[in-house]
Formats: sequence, structure tokens, C-alpha cells
Amino acid sequence: MCGIAGILHYNSLVDSDQCVEAMTNALVHRGPDAEGYHSDSNISLGHRRLSIVDLSTNANQPFIDASGRYILVFNGMIYNYKELKSQLPDYPFVSSGDTEVLMAAFCKWGIDCLQKLEGMFAFAIWDTLNETLWLARDRMGVKPLYYFQDGKRVIFSSEKRSILASGLVTPAVDKHSLFEFLSYHSTGYPGSMIAGIKQLSAGSFMKVAQHHSEIVIYWKPTTHKYIIDNDPVAVRKKLFDTINSSVTKRMVADVPLGVFLSGGIDSTAIMALMSLNSTEKINSFTLSFNEMQYDESGFADLAAKRFNTNHTKYLLKPERFLDMLSNGLDAMDSPSADGINTYVLSGALRSVDIKVALSGMGGDELFAGYPGFTQFYKLNKFSSLYNLLYPARKGFSRLLKLSSSNKWRRLSGLLAVKHASIDEIYPIMRQVLSPGMISELTTDSQGETAIQKSIFKDLHEIQKFDSLSQYSITEYMGYAQTTLLKDTDQMSMAVGLEIREPFFDHHLIEYVLSLSNNLKYPYSPKQLLVESLRPLIPKEIAIRPKQGFEIPWKSWMKNELQQFCDAQINDIAQRDFINGPKLINYWKRFLKGDPSVRWVELWQFVVLGYWLRKNGIN
Repeated sequence: MCGIAGILHYNSLVDSDQCVEAMTNALVHRGPDAEGYHSDSNISLGHRRLSIVDLSTNANQPFIDASGRYILVFNGMIYNYKELKSQLPDYPFVSSGDTEVLMAAFCKWGIDCLQKLEGMFAFAIWDTLNETLWLARDRMGVKPLYYFQDGKRVIFSSEKRSILASGLVTPAVDKHSLFEFLSYHSTGYPGSMIAGIKQLSAGSFMKVAQHHSEIVIYWKPTTHKYIIDNDPVAVRKKLFDTINSSVTKRMVADVPLGVFLSGGIDSTAIMALMSLNSTEKINSFTLSFNEMQYDESGFADLAAKRFNTNHTKYLLKPERFLDMLSNGLDAMDSPSADGINTYVLSGALRSVDIKVALSGMGGDELFAGYPGFTQFYKLNKFSSLYNLLYPARKGFSRLLKLSSSNKWRRLSGLLAVKHASIDEIYPIMRQVLSPGMISELTTDSQGETAIQKSIFKDLHEIQKFDSLSQYSITEYMGYAQTTLLKDTDQMSMAVGLEIREPFFDHHLIEYVLSLSNNLKYPYSPKQLLVESLRPLIPKEIAIRPKQGFEIPWKSWMKNELQQFCDAQINDIAQRDFINGPKLINYWKRFLKGDPSVRWVELWQFVVLGYWLRKNGIN
């Protein structure tokens, strides 16, 4: 787990060494263990290393292959590197980790090696012979990769602020991405919050040669569809084996492992399988709160006791959280209305010298854990009736659109769609602020969002799947990749912690997406997952209502965090793209207890204002 940076100049290096050094220094939190640089021809590369596998200097980067032709900078982990190494007997290995295996795989198979890699990764390989740069990301987009290109150069890095540190890109906000952020907490591919800086999409690679670049998508959630035996017993057996394999692959490390334990089904499942596959006690960690409606630590204690883990519980009080808040916000490469909880827990793990932790994230997206799944399932099931009622729905929608409540305006959007199809329903169900509310609170223009474009582009392939899988696919294309995984990476890497997510294994995803609705429909919370892992998950956890892992924002923003939030709201209200009086009034409505104003709708303005000022972005 590391940070990578580089500049390819089309004509000459033009002080690229100094620029890349500044870029790499901006990534020190991602890789505190070692740094390295390489300049050659028109390219300059930088690397910061967090040592996880093969702790020797032999695995330091930039890494040059045995022939001297290729130079690699790599961030992430190749889980099947030992298996791949056995297929590369002719390569003269000098290290024992996954970095050199990735290099050897590229030497043998070229960019087609991506089809063989299992893991989370972002890498750059420079071919000195053909003067070609290859940039690539893992299938799910667990590891980030940003780039900027103009007629003179290509600049790339693990983080946007690293690209800004080069001094070659003007820090200006991208207005369309701003609208996306207020809609969804995040920005979809290929844009980013900074004008000119783009994200390489998940499951894709870029080839840059002779002043020309080309992007190729090598994997999508719709890429593969299994022919499934509908025998529930066989499916549950296959699922257990696939999840178990995913967990064991992610337990490979030369440093101590931990696990995030919330007390829910997903994290308990991961911890149970880790315990099953380890001869040593598992290190488990959870956050607890004095506010009982948010505290899940009792269930986490129950699971930890069941599997005899080394369990650590961190009581997070608002005054302690306030002390950590500025550091957490400073750590954001992308503004995020979520993710602070990951920062807090990641810091707790690093404080006891844990460098790698497994997480249960992704279980909801895969096993229909969110209310949106059942809502879309029912809409889709009765789509003929829903479509038939369009004229009546449209009339009612116009009335709701006049409401001052964001909730009713979002419902207005749902009622206004013509069809109960995934491309029309999902983008509205995932909205934080409705387009109408964004228009009131800002002067920003609206348009089609990245998630709408991506769903529409792949709609024919998505609709080949059953409705629950359709929703999962759009969750991967939307919330999971652009918010959940992005937040997890930036907030954990801010403290030098590597997080691995077994539920984002592409073999597991391809299999579960192929399952029919009748095998997955959740009559009880994540029924298929629980049945597949029975009896590992304690009954008390299996049957409990879903509770998202959440900090008590609503309470704290009205009390301990009120002064901080008030300062940020009043500051961003001065920005030219904000309707200041409207935003301040919306904040006052929240403080007075207006139930129609959710904390998250205002917290994203707090975070956005802080992030813009911190990064000097106009």
C-alpha cells in the first residue's frame, strides 16, 4: 500500500524531478516507510512505500525489471501473487513480494496481465524501449489514480492534491463536479472536483504513446454472468467457499492484521472467517458511543467473545472527536460528507501498530442490505402498474415539488419518472439533495450526472440481470466506487493503514450478481449471506435490524460541534456559487429542530467549504 506519482513530458523533462519530488512528498502519509525516484528520457517517477509484504529494500520502488526495459511504480496488493509467481519460472526474482511478480507478469503478458491479477491496485509502467506509459486500476477501483493532461505533459498520482503540489495545475473547482458532489457526496468518472484533473475509471487502463492517449475498459460488473444451479444448498456451499477464499487471500501480510468490527452481519462474517483460518487470535476493533442509539459495541463484544479475539473498544466522546476533526478534514483528498468515522477508527488501529485491517464493507451492496434494494424490487415487480399511473404521478409530483422539504422534493423526482427502470430510479434514490434544493442553495447549473451517463451507456447489459442484481451493479458504479471505496482509501491511508475488503472480490461479485431474485430476496437481513455462513454468525446479530455505522452527527452538530459548523457555514455562504442567505436560513431551520432538514445535507457544505479553503481552490 503506497502512493505513486509521475510526469511524462512530451518534449523534455523541464524540472520534472523537482515537481515529482514535491508530488511525492505530498503523499508521505500513504507511504511513511520508504521513498524512491527515477528519471529517464521524458519521464520522472516517484513512490512512497508502506511496507506490508517483503519488508526488505529489495521491494522498494520505482522497480526496474531484470532487463532494464520497464520501470514500475505500484500502489496496492496483488492477492494471488504467489500463484502467479509459479507461472513465471523464467523470471530471475530478487524479492519475495507482489511488486516484482506484477513486473514479471507485465514482462510476460504485457497489459493482458490485468486479466490475471486479483487484488486492489493502481500502477504506472514506463516502457523505455517504446517510450510508452501504461496506467491501470483494479476492477473495482479500490485504489485511486488521477491524471492531468494537456498538449505538453501527462501528470498522474494517487491523489489530486499531489498533482496540485507539482505547481503545474491551477487549483480551480469544476462546477459540474460541484453539482455532483451536492447530489451524491461524490464525483463520478471521469471528472473530479478540480478542473482539469480526471479519475481513471475502475477496471480500465490508459496507454500513452507518441503524444496520444487511449483508455480501455477491461472489466465491468456486467462482464461475466454465471449459469447458476438454482439449488439453494449448492448455492450456499459455493458462496461459503468463495467468501472464505476471498478472506484468506486478504490475510496474507508480513505485519500484524486487524479487523473492523461494528457488530453487524458483514464485519462479524469477515471476523468469523478470519478466526477460522488463523492459528492466532484475531485483533478486532470497534468504536463505541455514550449515545446509546448509535452504539453497537454490545453486539461487537458478543461477536468478539464468540471468536475469542483480542478485542479493543474505543469510546468516542464529542470533545475527543472535536480534537480529531480538523486532522480528519485535513486528510481529505476529496471532500467527503462521510469517512470521518473511518479516519477515527483507522487512527486507533495505527496507534497500536496495526498496518493492515480487513473490513466488512461491500456486504450491503452485494446481499441487498439497503432499503433501496427492496424498494426497487417492488417497483420493478409492479412496473406495469407504476408506468400506467404516470399521468397521475406526474400531477402529484408537481405539488410535491413546491415543498420546502428536500425529502418531498426527492419523492417528487421519483414520481416524475416515466418508467420504473434502473436508469431512472437509481440516480434519484441515491440523491442527497434534490436538483431543486441545489438550485435554491447555490447558483450552480445542473446537468446529467456521471452516474446517469454510465448507467444509460450500459443499460442494455445491466437489464440482463434480475432486479436486485441491477441495483447492486448500479451501487458498484455509483455509491461504492465513487464514495465508499474512495472515502475508505483516503481516510485510512491518511494514517498509513491498509484496508482490505473481501466483499469486493470480483469472483464473489460476478457469482452473486448472477443469482436470481428468489435466491437473494431479503425476507430477513442479508438472508443469503447469513444462511451461507451458518452457524458462524451469532443469532443475536443475524436477526437484529440493520443499523448503519454512524457517528452521532445530528446531536453533536446542534451541541458540541455547533460553533465549528456555524463558522464553516457562514464562511462558505460568502462564496459566489452559494446563495448565502438561503443556506444560512437552512442551517437555522436544522438548529431549531426542523425534521425536514437532515444533518448530512448541511454537513456536506461544512466539509466542502473547509476543503476549498484548505486547498486554496477558487
